[in-house]
Amino acid sequence: MSKNKKMVEAITSMDVDFAQWYTDIVKKAELIDYASVKGCMIVRPYGYAIWENIQKDLDRRFKETGHENVYMPMFIPESLLQKEKEHVEGFAPEVAWVTHFGEEKLTEKLCVRPTSETLFCEHYSKIVQSYNDLPKLYNQWCSVVRCEKTTRPFLRTTEFLWQEGHTVHATAEEAQEETIRMLNVYAAHCEEILSIPVVKGQKTEKEKFAGAKATYTIESLMHDGKALQTGTSHNFGENFAKAFNIQYTDNKGKLQYVHETSWGMTTRLIGAVIMVHGDDNGLVLPPRVAPIQVVIVPVAMHKEGVLEKANSVKERLSKFARVKLDASDKMPGWKFAEYEMKGVPLRLEIGPKDIENNQCVLARRDSMEKITISLDDLETVIPQLLEAIQKDMLDRARENRDKNTRVAVTLDEFMDKIENQAGFIKAMWCGDRECEDKIKEAAGATSRCIPFEQEHLSDTCVCCGKPARHMVYWGRAY
Repeated sequence: MSKNKKMVEAITSMDVDFAQWYTDIVKKAELIDYASVKGCMIVRPYGYAIWENIQKDLDRRFKETGHENVYMPMFIPESLLQKEKEHVEGFAPEVAWVTHFGEEKLTEKLCVRPTSETLFCEHYSKIVQSYNDLPKLYNQWCSVVRCEKTTRPFLRTTEFLWQEGHTVHATAEEAQEETIRMLNVYAAHCEEILSIPVVKGQKTEKEKFAGAKATYTIESLMHDGKALQTGTSHNFGENFAKAFNIQYTDNKGKLQYVHETSWGMTTRLIGAVIMVHGDDNGLVLPPRVAPIQVVIVPVAMHKEGVLEKANSVKERLSKFARVKLDASDKMPGWKFAEYEMKGVPLRLEIGPKDIENNQCVLARRDSMEKITISLDDLETVIPQLLEAIQKDMLDRARENRDKNTRVAVTLDEFMDKIENQAGFIKAMWCGDRECEDKIKEAAGATSRCIPFEQEHLSDTCVCCGKPARHMVYWGRAY
């Protein structure tokens, strides 16, 4: 048990140093390792299995809404990137360039994709001619490269995995419907699969995506009170279509520009799961995204019949859950700590006395509660418990977010709350960039979104006192 104790103590408490706690977990739960290139990460099998479960659910949702997967090149010619000026300026500081292939210097620099709007636009300009060609609903699973000065595994890395949807439509109304539809797909994934509650809304002009007509976002609150942008959906309008001359002939024979959207989610979601649900013993994973939903730990497995019974239980559970039997020669206490670290939702303990009594012990990772059940009830109790854990984790995360969402009516009140009470602040805003900049400079807080569900908190802007136009969620963010 001393090894078990040492393993648990190796995690820095989140209340002592949240950043170090996070780093400890991603390493000790074997999610990542650091690569030789600064800012890059090796996603280890357990971390990648979480991403695969995220990917599988999102991919299903995309296909159910009519989208098809494609793949675009990794490299973008400089001349192609330059076609949309605002977009280029937004990404210029983050771009990695290829200047040579072997010993030969390229006649034109190639950008390693930071995002693929320009590639999709070039392709759409070739394949869209008529209204019969629309809409085109494409999605790509790939990695992108952005030169980040400060990096943290999953949250901000030089290369990361993501999906990027790029669609073109005949009308502005269809593009807007698509933009909101995909935002809602993201919100449903976060709440139903990751047990992360979100706030849905529109980004301000300052915070919107470079080249977009409008950007919509889902924002989540981490355990340390910082916000995290967990997904975005952009309406490009005709901006890219005009830059790339993507036109179609409508049903009256008239040339029209398409209306375009883009939307994306990344491996940042794994960081969100860690920071919303984790504790000082490690990861806590919602069952629907957990690579292992139930781990079976035999106790005194050297005794006759224990391992055989554990294997029999595994065979039964495998029909409805992702299950692992740990038959290694580590001590049970070590295994308990190891799977707590990895956030496995349910641990099933079974030993000689349990077998005698036709029972087993189940330990919930989220609440650490232990219950004893009959082996006859495995097929009914375990699915119920997994669903209860999933729901309870969402309820707890929503309760934590709501408890740490506060209202400020004056700038003094705003400053006091942002300095002394971490979390979201809801405050009225006049709509002027000057006030948004002033709040960021004074409080280190950014506008997270203008929520769809508006509230009237006061008549005046929290910053300047002029008539307010919007209620905004503000916060310090990752």
